Amino acid sequence: MAVRAVRGAVQLERDEAGHMDEQVGALLTAILERNGLGPDDLISIWFTATPDLHSDFPAAAARKLGIVDVPLICAQELDIAGAMPRVVRVLAHIESDKARADIAHVYLGAAAALRKDIAQ
Repeated sequence: MAVRAVRGAVQLERDEAGHMDEQVGALLTAILERNGLGPDDLISIWFTATPDLHSDFPAAAARKLGIVDVPLICAQELDIAGAMPRVVRVLAHIESDKARADIAHVYLGAAAALRKDIAQ
């Protein structure tokens, strides 16, 4: 079994804790489903949020999904002029037999514009 990385992102419509939980939860669910993963396949997850998001920790959504024994960390994304606002990004480290090229990276909604090269 190899260690692989899965990327993803979602743009929030507003900075509210409940909305963040819903959208980050949808992103994590899509990442797991599209890659045939369960919580036991997760090694760790990094979350970043743009500086305009401060209503909650994105990792709280993972805990609400039942991802409770996986190391999670949140950080602030770089504040770059012209960057897409209200974005939560995910970098999940997983155990998988899939080839690197077969990993499904998930960019939901408007966030698909961030990585057209790998968004599926």
